[in-house]
Amino acid sequence: MNDEFWPPHGAVCFRNVCLQYRENLPFALEEVSFFVKAGEKVGICGRTGSGKSSLFRLLFKILDVTRGEIIIDGMNLSNISISQTRSKMAIIPQDPFLFDDTILQNLDPQGKYAAFEIDDVIQKCHLTKLVNNLGGLEGKVGERGCNLSAGQKQLMCLARALLKKSKIICIDEATASVDMETDQQIQEALRNEFVASTVLTIAHRIETIMDCDRVLVMDNGHVAEFAPPKDLLQDHESMFYSLVSETIEQQTH
Repeated sequence: MNDEFWPPHGAVCFRNVCLQYRENLPFALEEVSFFVKAGEKVGICGRTGSGKSSLFRLLFKILDVTRGEIIIDGMNLSNISISQTRSKMAIIPQDPFLFDDTILQNLDPQGKYAAFEIDDVIQKCHLTKLVNNLGGLEGKVGERGCNLSAGQKQLMCLARALLKKSKIICIDEATASVDMETDQQIQEALRNEFVASTVLTIAHRIETIMDCDRVLVMDNGHVAEFAPPKDLLQDHESMFYSLVSETIEQQTH
């Protein structure tokens, strides 16, 4: 397969993946195996330290697997360069990094896209109001995006991913207080504009992954459960049911 067209679909397979940050430390991930179909929307949840973020660090080659393999559309990730991996997949962290430059430079730093394409993603990612408020595409976002909220920065990253036609989107939900309107815009953009993309979401607010195709529940570096959320909720013994119950309890107190 020509690297230029990789990944064509967005299927993600972890096979017996182990990750150890240092030799004397316990494994952060141990024998993790799962398969995400191309175009599937998967929510990733689990308690703090369960291994959620480690999955993304491996996918984006911030770290290398200690053992096992990650296969994306038939290609072993270890055979793909870091630059190729990061240019073809989109990661949207909790507090994305933006350049101290114009909106246009942040969306299209290499000047690869036509004006109509940029206008299209701005509209689809609910950025029209923000762009107008900052004085158009030449408006400055400020150092590290200081003019923007965490949610607005995530929308900017989604717009970039939409421009690139990324087949795999990894979003680490913002824990900072994202206002309800921006949160709905992020969810709407993910739902409507990335239908053909595989979307992996690390959820910090469990309600945002209720409409995912499946939920991957991590526990102490292992995959505890991987099934549609409605199926897991019907099983009162499931870890997902416990996490949802805890969330409801916190919200009612």
